[in-house]
Amino acid sequence: MSRIGKQPIQVPSGVTVEITGNQIKVKGSKGELSRDIHPSIEVKQEGSELIVTRASDSKEDRSLHGLFRSLISNMVIGVSEGFEKKMEVIGVGYRFQPSGNKITLTLGFSHPIEHKAPEGITFEADEDNKQILIVKGIDKETVGEVAAKIRSYRPPEPYKGKGIRYIDEYVARKAGKAAGAAAE
Repeated sequence: MSRIGKQPIQVPSGVTVEITGNQIKVKGSKGELSRDIHPSIEVKQEGSELIVTRASDSKEDRSLHGLFRSLISNMVIGVSEGFEKKMEVIGVGYRFQPSGNKITLTLGFSHPIEHKAPEGITFEADEDNKQILIVKGIDKETVGEVAAKIRSYRPPEPYKGKGIRYIDEYVARKAGKAAGAAAE
């Protein structure tokens, strides 16, 4: 039995789950998400819990069991609490300006980069530290994709650490040329 797949999903109060055929819809205070479920996976609601089961013990069904349990759990968390990724913009002259559903990034190129957010994603600047960008949304997958795309514009470089990085990301630093010249 899948260790993740066999765990029941707790549905908090204020969240409604609607299962019709091979589709699941989850509604909460933050919004609504829906997803198609693989035919070999079955989802049942028992009280305030969702139980995910599989049709057989084939290798494919075992892998899909844990996957869909995690996807449905992320949907429930997303519509009730939401997801966010915090990113830090480090570098002299590197900055960002969120406005509506787009963000303007100045990252040392000859032109500013404008990134338009997909539906359901918002950008915010941290009040305490103006160098921290927060990407928020209810769909964990989309939040992660948007954050990865923004990071790809200027990933952190290993010599000075300049660029865009996640808050909890570790950047391995390298010694520059000066270290080699001093040894001579």
